[in-house]
Formats: sequence, C-alpha cells, structure tokens
Amino acid sequence: MTDKLFYENPLNTRYASREMQENFGDEKRIRLWRKLWIALAESEMELGLPIRPEQVSELKAHADDIDFERAEAYERQVRHDVMAHVKTYGEAAPSAAGIIHLGATSCFVDCNSELIVLMDGLAILEKKLVNVMEKLKTFALRYKDVPTLGFTHLQPAQLTTVGKRATLWLQDLMLDYENVRALSDHFRLRGVKGTTGTQASFLELFDGDEEKVKELERRVVSKLGYDKVYGVTGQTYPRKFDYNVLCVLSQIAQSAYKFSNDIRILQNMKELEEPFEKSQIGSSAMAYKRNPMRSERMGSLARYMLSLPINSAVTASTQWFERTLDDSANRRIVNAQAFLTVDAVLNLYLNVAENLVVYEKVIEKHVLAELPFMATENIMMECVKAGGNRQELHERIRVLSMEAGRRVKQDGKDNDLLDRIEADPLFSAVWGRLPEIVDPKKFVGRAPHQTEEFIRNEIDPILEAHRADLGLTGEVRV
Repeated sequence: MTDKLFYENPLNTRYASREMQENFGDEKRIRLWRKLWIALAESEMELGLPIRPEQVSELKAHADDIDFERAEAYERQVRHDVMAHVKTYGEAAPSAAGIIHLGATSCFVDCNSELIVLMDGLAILEKKLVNVMEKLKTFALRYKDVPTLGFTHLQPAQLTTVGKRATLWLQDLMLDYENVRALSDHFRLRGVKGTTGTQASFLELFDGDEEKVKELERRVVSKLGYDKVYGVTGQTYPRKFDYNVLCVLSQIAQSAYKFSNDIRILQNMKELEEPFEKSQIGSSAMAYKRNPMRSERMGSLARYMLSLPINSAVTASTQWFERTLDDSANRRIVNAQAFLTVDAVLNLYLNVAENLVVYEKVIEKHVLAELPFMATENIMMECVKAGGNRQELHERIRVLSMEAGRRVKQDGKDNDLLDRIEADPLFSAVWGRLPEIVDPKKFVGRAPHQTEEFIRNEIDPILEAHRADLGLTGEVRV
C-alpha cells in the first residue's frame, strides 16, 4: 500500500501513463548503463585490449541482476551513483569487476543513457500525437459541412464549419509532429569521449592509436543501435539539446492548451461538449453542472509544461567551460516531469478528441441569430440587380439592422431583421427568397473543401506512415 504520509508526485499517481513512468524509471536507466558497459568492454576487447571473452560473457549473463539496495548502500558511502553501480555490477560479475567502465567517465553512461531515454520518450509521445491527429481527422471530416459561427476577437465573424475549425487544432499538432521528427532525424549520442571530451584516456589505453579510439566509438554506438555522435563535446552532451526537446514538448502543450480552451468556451455556449460519464459529478454543490473537467486539466498541466523550457535554457547557459555539476539534480527533475506532463496531456487529448459531442441544433440557433447581419450585403446586392438604388438600400438596411440589434441587446428578444426586411417595400425584390439567400451553407466559403484537401494532402501521409501505431484510446485515471 502506498504510504500516504509522504508527498508523491501526482504526475505518477494521477496523470501520466505507466509506459512513460517506466521510461524514466531507475530500472531502465541502470539497464542502459549496463548495456553501455558491455558494449564498451566488448569493443575494447575486439580492438586488442587485455579483456577476456569470458569476462564479457559474464557481464552479459548478469546484465539483469541489479541489486538496487546494494547500490543504494554503496552510494551512501561513496556519494557517487555511477561508482556505486560499478561496484554492484562487479559483485554480480566478479571476473569482470576490474574492466567495467574501463577508460570511461561517468557521463559515458549518464549522457548516453539519458539521450536514449529522451528519444524513447519522444517515440511514446509521437505515437500518441498521431493518434490524436487521427481522432481529429475523423471529427473534422464528419462535421466538415456543418456551418458554425467563426469568431475573431471572441466576437462573431464570418461563418466557418465545425470540421474546418477542427483542422486548426489538427494543423497545430501536425507542426508539433514535424518538430518531433526533426529532433529524431538529427539525434546523436554523446559517444565515447572521456572526461573532458578529448578521448585522452582511451588514447592512452590504445598507446596513442587514434584510429582505434575512433573505431572504439563507432563500435560502441553501433552495438547500441545508433550511428551518429556529437563531433565534439565537453564532459556532457550539449545541454542545449535538452532545451530543444523541452521547447518541442512545450509546443505540444501549447497546441493542447489552445484546443482545451476552445472546448471550454464551446461547452459554455452549449455547442459542443467533452465526454461526461454517467456517474461523473460536475460540482459538489451544483448537481446539474457538467464541468469540462478534462479540458480544464489539460490546460492546467499544459500551463506547467510551458514554464519548463526556461529552466533548461538557464542550465544550458551556465555550463562553465567543459561542465559543471549544477545541472544534474535539476535535470533529474525537469526532463522527466516535462515528458510525464505532456504524456498526461496527450492522454487527455486522446480521450476528449474521440468522444466529443456536437449539438448541431444549438449551433444552428446561434448561426441564425447572427446570420441576418452577415447576409445584409448579399440581400442588398440582389435588390440592386433588380434595379434598386445601392445607397438607398444601404441606408435603409443600416437602420433596420440597428433596430433589430437594439431588440436583441436591450430587450433580449430574437433577431427579427429578416422579418423587417420582408415587410419593407424597398426590399420587395427579395420577398419570398430570403431563406434561399441566407442559407448558412452559402456563407462558409471553401471550408468543406479546405478540410478535405488539408487532410488528404497533409494529414493522411502522416497517418499512413504510422498505420501500425494507430488505435490508441485515451486513459483518464481519475
């Protein structure tokens, strides 16, 4: 049972997925360390250092025998987590104890394993990102022809469609996806660089043979499944990479935040609603309420994520010369929490996007309340075609619009502008034709076709490339 006496990070207990928690867990980290130690020892042996095959075999045989309690006891003595695990691994594989970590600095295992964890975390997020995109694609195509009020300055503007609006959310995620891919395409390991990045210790081990030192790095990296390394480093990989990663995570959070705010406003307008479960309680006091809890939580978590890149920027800025250790404790917290946060945000996004409820009659009511004002230009032009005077028509329609607007705002009544036009002899040319002239679908421009074209040209190729990753559903744990 969890000990409720102590603080626990709610990202673990309430929000983030088990998969992402395990990605940043100690067990994965130490397993990666041991893979790195094995790759180093095996490569050094292959290049002629006095390491025996049975030593490498013993390292491989005991790679998963991790005694965390023993390592913690050692760390309390030596105040150094890497050396504590070197000792612990040496006890599990005693014949190889003397050659573990040969020539390496702590950042050989720290930096390379951290980079792999970050990339694995990005892969988890990328999969969820494309699944959200698939949900929004389905939604956008379903509602591509449904006219709705477009808003600028949060004021009614020209019409758009429900589906076209969803493409704006979708395009934000597409840009985020492209940024994730750019990080992956340019990914590098730190490699085998030594204490200050000069590879001096390895040059010493190989009696000054620079080609063997370069080959050592190639082999170690290849055994881990990678092919690119930073050409130069200090003791660590460039901390600017962390900042780049967190900026991309921040952008995903920005996209989700924007979506969640739109949903909250639309739910207030009763046009659209996030999922609400049968036994869910909206308010402890107001039993009738259906609060947009998921969207609010998305915004809350996204706001936290938006605050994190500046932390990494400061860390990257204050790495004196080849390295200082003031990055370590900070990065243990910031990097993991950034990924856990965005993971939680995308879990919520998935859940909301695949279960949105649209109230078309409410949307239609709101459209018809504003459309008469928007249609005045079309009505006036039809009357001009029938021989009317444009200036007279403009002045008269201005007066009628003001009267109708006053009725709506001051008296709280429905917009009766069309009735006023229908009763005014100056507009007799359009009598009986107003329903046809003010059909909402005539005011959405290319929105339906834009939706189809954008999805076909921009989104479908991404989803096709990730066909095997699709089918996720969003988990809301509490």
